[in-house]
Amino acid sequence: MSEITINLEFTPNPETLKYLTNVTLIPSGAANFTHSESAKGKSLLAEDLFQIPEVSAVMIGKNFVTLTVKNQDKLMELNEVVMKKMKDFLVSGKQVVVPVEQSTQNLSEIEKKICEILDAEIRPSVALDGGDITFEKFEDGFVYLKMQGSCSGCPSSLMTLKMGVETRLKDAIPEVLEVIPV
Repeated sequence: MSEITINLEFTPNPETLKYLTNVTLIPSGAANFTHSESAKGKSLLAEDLFQIPEVSAVMIGKNFVTLTVKNQDKLMELNEVVMKKMKDFLVSGKQVVVPVEQSTQNLSEIEKKICEILDAEIRPSVALDGGDITFEKFEDGFVYLKMQGSCSGCPSSLMTLKMGVETRLKDAIPEVLEVIPV
């Protein structure tokens, strides 16, 4: 196995930091943990990162981790601690996230099409900035989406939803009237 590398990247959201790795953390999608209790039994890596007092949220993507921090006063010290925890964890070979089976069986054809567009086109682009968008539901023409990682609370996330995602979904699916953030 080659040496594990971890690089800090800044995101458009000033409250989040993205740590890009050269190893696959999860096969696809993202696992979002908005507080330490939400990670219990679901991700040992997230549990480790929540032990850092400045960390308030953790999102794990295919090859990156996005951290939401309470303050950036001690960014250099925080970065050193995060890098060490992540590297120690990844070297250990432990499973990063407990797999959760997500089924699309109960989704309507419109919901499946929405999810296909999100997975193929939208989510990979958003992941570049350390974020994720997940489908919640489609109801009466309204698509409910959840912004995660660096997208959660980002000043430009509403514009991303309205100008980018909503426009793309309306073009592809005439039944879509509007995208609503959850």
